[in-house]
Amino acid sequence: MTTPDRTRTLSLLTVPVVLVLWASAFVAIRHLGPSVSPGALSLGRLLVASVVLGAMMLSRPRTWPSRRDLPLLVTCGVLWFGVYNITLNAAERRIDAGTAAMLVQIGPIVVALLAAAFLGEQLTRWLVAGAVVGFAGVVVIGLAKSGHAGGDLGGVLLAVVAALTYGAGVVTQKPLLSRLPGLEVTFLACVIGAVVCLPFTPELVDTVRHGSATTLLLVAYLGVFPTAVAFLLWAFALSRTNAGTLALTTFLVPVIATGLGWLLLGELPPAGAYVGGALCVVGVVLTRRRPRPGRGTADQKVPEPDVVPS
Repeated sequence: MTTPDRTRTLSLLTVPVVLVLWASAFVAIRHLGPSVSPGALSLGRLLVASVVLGAMMLSRPRTWPSRRDLPLLVTCGVLWFGVYNITLNAAERRIDAGTAAMLVQIGPIVVALLAAAFLGEQLTRWLVAGAVVGFAGVVVIGLAKSGHAGGDLGGVLLAVVAALTYGAGVVTQKPLLSRLPGLEVTFLACVIGAVVCLPFTPELVDTVRHGSATTLLLVAYLGVFPTAVAFLLWAFALSRTNAGTLALTTFLVPVIATGLGWLLLGELPPAGAYVGGALCVVGVVLTRRRPRPGRGTADQKVPEPDVVPS
């Protein structure tokens, strides 16, 4: 196996790990919702992740961003690491982990469209088909949940905001990874997100003083694994594949999160959710198909301006 093939294979192997870690985050956040405020949980998680990533940076030479990288880096840190975490945490105080994970899957659709518009990525028939089928699965799950107790319009809207900030964050992160190592990008974005959450410091201090050992361990878990480890692996994979295609693999996160929520929290999804979950899986499979050469314009790159946000 050549070095490029080996690198591509390694990047693909990181994706399942990221998906499981991110799915587990939805369950942990849901469990912590009654005892930790959204802002305190976001700040604690990001501080832990910043310390872990900062320690990793000490063991290697560092590459710092140039002035032209700062707007993208700040946007990524504020939206994806700051606003996303706060709104998701707030949403999961109102809706269950599986539903929150499903609603956040609006994000990959946003990524695919923005990546085609601003990053010049290919928009193939399989990518579009996978996006449509996967999103249909999310809609089916959402409709199945609408008839159940525990639905909350405010929680749904907060999850949608989280999805939009996630989508914008991925698209701003992608060009940074062509110029900077994934560790530096992840660390700095994480620190920026923590700065956004600093107004919630008194709430975090109160949580540390009065929270149980289980609460503090779960906050630490969120900082180390779904944030530091998962985002670092995500950056590694994102730097080696299309943003749209990679983001659409996260349609599997709601399936995993729903299963974990059932096992760990006793939140049993409605019957319709299983149909939606199957559609999500099919959607991901479709996005992984490669267009055949010479198939005509349907699988050719849609004419888009070759513009990278700066």
